Amino acid sequence: MVFITTQSLNAEILRQQAMARDIATEQAKISTGHKLSQPSDNPQDWVQISLVGRQQSINTAWQSNLKFADSRAAQATTNLEQINDLMTHVTELLVTAAGTGAGSPGREAVAKELEGIRTTISDLVNQTDYQGRPVFDDTNTVNIPVGAGLAIEATPTRQSVAENIIGTRSLDDILADAIAAIQSGDETARGNSLNDARTALDHVIVAQSLQGVRTQRIENIGKRIDDTALTLTERRSTLEDTDLTEVVTKLQNKLMTLEAAQIAFARISKQSLFDLF
Repeated sequence: MVFITTQSLNAEILRQQAMARDIATEQAKISTGHKLSQPSDNPQDWVQISLVGRQQSINTAWQSNLKFADSRAAQATTNLEQINDLMTHVTELLVTAAGTGAGSPGREAVAKELEGIRTTISDLVNQTDYQGRPVFDDTNTVNIPVGAGLAIEATPTRQSVAENIIGTRSLDDILADAIAAIQSGDETARGNSLNDARTALDHVIVAQSLQGVRTQRIENIGKRIDDTALTLTERRSTLEDTDLTEVVTKLQNKLMTLEAAQIAFARISKQSLFDLF
C-alpha cells in the first residue's frame, strides 16, 4: 500500500522548488560569466577576488601614472632632438660666416638666422604643455610614482639642459656671444664662439643620452606593470569566471532530473484513492 499525505506532497513541492532555484543559479552563472554571485557562494574565493580586484585598481593607477611619465619623456626627447638639430646648424653657420666679409649681407643674414635660432631654443627650453606644465622640470625633477615605493623622473631640469654649460654661461649666453661675434666681424671671437657652440652641442648630446636612459627605464617598468596586470587578470579569471563546460553539464542534468520529478509528481497527484490500492 502506498501512502500519500499532504506533508509528503508539500515536501516534494519544496524539493522541486529548490531544484528550480539551483537551475536558475546555474543559468545565471552562464549569463553573467561569473560563478560567484554573493560571498556565501564561496567565502574564501570571494575574499581572494576582492583582494585581486583591489590590486588591479592600484596597478591601473600605476599604469596611468606611467603613461603620464612616458608622455612627458616623449616631449622632452622631442625638444632635445630639436635643440640638437639647431645647435648643429649653429656650428654650420659659424663656419659659413668665416667666408663672408665684415659688414656683408651674408654675414648679417647669418646673424639674423642665429637670432631666430636663439629664440626658438629659448622657446623649446621654456615650453609648457596644454596644462601649463613645463616640458623640462624647474630646478628639481618631479618624481612620478609608478609602484609601491617606486617613483621615477621623466624629464631633466631646465637648468641641467640650458645652464652652466661653460662655467656659468648658459646656452642662451653662448648664442648671444655667437651673434655678437658675427656682427662684430672679429674672427677670433667667431672662432671662440664656434668652439663654445661645439661644447654646447656636446652638452645637449649628453642630455639626450641621459634622457634615453630615462625613457628606457620607463619602458622597462611598463613591461613589468603590464605583466602584473596580466597575472592579476588570469588569477581573477580562475577564481571568478564560469567554467561553461562544467556548468552546462550540471544544468542539463538538473533540468532532466526536475523534468522527471515533475512528470512523476503530476502523475501521482492525479491518481484517485482507489488507484493507490
